[in-house]
Amino acid sequence: MKKRFLYNELIKYLEHKNALVVTGMRQVGKTTLLRQIFDELPQPKLWFDLDNPLDQLFFEENDYHTVYKRLLSEAGNPSGRLFVFLDEIQNYPPVTSIIKFLIDHYDTKFIVTGSSNFYLKNLFPESLSGRKFLFVLQPLSFREYLYFLGESETTAVSQFPDMSFQSRYYHEKYLFHYEQFMEYGGFPEVAVTADISLKRMVLRNIFTSFFEKDLRLLSDIKDIRELRDLILLLVPRTGNLLDMTRLANELGINRVKAYQLIEFLQGVFFLYLVPKYARSADRSVAGGKKVYFSDTGLLNIIGKVNEGQLFENTVANQLLQYGPLSFYNKQNTAEIDFILDQQIAVEVKKTGTTSDLAKLQHNAKRLGLSASYLVSGKHLDIEGYISPVGI
Repeated sequence: MKKRFLYNELIKYLEHKNALVVTGMRQVGKTTLLRQIFDELPQPKLWFDLDNPLDQLFFEENDYHTVYKRLLSEAGNPSGRLFVFLDEIQNYPPVTSIIKFLIDHYDTKFIVTGSSNFYLKNLFPESLSGRKFLFVLQPLSFREYLYFLGESETTAVSQFPDMSFQSRYYHEKYLFHYEQFMEYGGFPEVAVTADISLKRMVLRNIFTSFFEKDLRLLSDIKDIRELRDLILLLVPRTGNLLDMTRLANELGINRVKAYQLIEFLQGVFFLYLVPKYARSADRSVAGGKKVYFSDTGLLNIIGKVNEGQLFENTVANQLLQYGPLSFYNKQNTAEIDFILDQQIAVEVKKTGTTSDLAKLQHNAKRLGLSASYLVSGKHLDIEGYISPVGI
């Protein structure tokens, strides 16, 4: 079975005392990733699925020393270090206190998953600060997508930009796959499913699961219709600045409630907001954020956006694997779609031109950014162009 690129990163930290926490959207492959590590570990190890009430029962004990003795007995009373895998930890919040205790007193190694960053803020005790390494498993990047399809041997994230995939040959070779990637997104099951109708069915099931599980377990949202309507309103706003006052008015709720709903959607990795880039000396660009969906397959199932929006959202998702994103917009006179890691300017055009690149380079130079690149769906044989298939 194919391994996510994050696998190679996680195994570097197996000997460290800290718990490894893997979070991310539902169906991105967190459980499979942990199973692959579990299956290859020779050390004493145990697996618990906290979706299962019987597995939860194992940890329902006030004396944590007793919990450890149970774990040892279950593992056959080994002499070596015990590795404990906990899947879907948000289903049983009290286990976090047990994790802290067993790390501190028995050097137990925990590798856990959870379907939301939201639970980390609300369910993890502050005492676990300094006792966990957090990893976010995103939907497949396009390089992972090619790997899962057997079209590439790459098994790790490269440096940005990866110039080995920038020729017209690779652009044309992978263009069809990229168009499929834009349309159906990066959930692993969707990627490896050939039948188009089945792809859409899987995506609809993922969307349904979000409402049935994440909402029920992780929030106190009473009116699901408000969240549904918010999502529908956000689709045509993809890649655009959010006007929270207007959004709240359209929903018939106050701004505070609108912000809470947006925060929840970010916490469960359904979408993310990209802030404005602002140097300390350039306060005129402060405020305002643009919205993007974490998976374009889900975006297309929920509603429809134009080609430019879909292309920009896809590139944004690709860029996130390299670092934090911001964007630049100064009084509508100078714009840059994305600034990667506060250093690299990236402009995204479905059909880019040399004048687009020249304008980008001018704006990037004025901001003192280290590099600038034009991403275009149409291949350009010019320096400063990068093909989306190589991001």
